[in-house]
Amino acid sequence: MSIIIRLDRVMADRKISLGDLADKVGITLSNLSILKTGKAKAIRFSTLEAICRELNCQPGDILEYDSSVQEDEL
Repeated sequence: MSIIIRLDRVMADRKISLGDLADKVGITLSNLSILKTGKAKAIRFSTLEAICRELNCQPGDILEYDSSVQEDEL
């Protein structure tokens, strides 16, 4: 997929653990882990908004588009 998830980088910059962020955002640890590892197929805007609010960041800090990634590389 050409969308790269940079949640781990933002979390490290903010020094927040996966468990703490999951509690503050109100989603399960497993669902946040799926997102963090890039295995998620979708994200709700309400979840993205909550993550950005807690991490004090913009969606572009978490999501990145890489046009060099080809669909056949999946």
